Amino acid sequence: MKHLAATILILLASCSAYASEGERSEAAILLELTGTEQMLNQTMGNMLELQIQQNPALAPFKEVMLEFFEKYMGYESLKPELLRLYNENFTEQELKELNDFYRTDTGKKSIELMPYLVQQGSMIGVQRFQANQDELRRMIELEAARLGAE
Repeated sequence: MKHLAATILILLASCSAYASEGERSEAAILLELTGTEQMLNQTMGNMLELQIQQNPALAPFKEVMLEFFEKYMGYESLKPELLRLYNENFTEQELKELNDFYRTDTGKKSIELMPYLVQQGSMIGVQRFQANQDELRRMIELEAARLGAE
């Protein structure tokens, strides 16, 4: 009887794991279609290069830092959490629809252009801030004076 109960528990656990894997499969496909692994690797490399540019004394430690980044921010490290994130925020049907879109020419183009669009959007934001930072400074000074008067 104990063996039967254990066998049933193992079968239930297997079915549960299979069901969860099935739910995650659309999320996993989405990560693949959108090039998430490549994007994370590129971002990690860019982050490391930026850190070294800002602090050249870190250059001798590049390999150690890369090992650290891969361990905590690499695709394999983040994948379970990314899958959970997508599964919590999209239904399986929505993930399937996203995957269908990213298989189209327009979807593929959007994946290719996304890094450029994000970069350009960030540059627009920085330029807008720089062009208007004096106004922000004046606003802060006025608010500080108002708060000091209270």
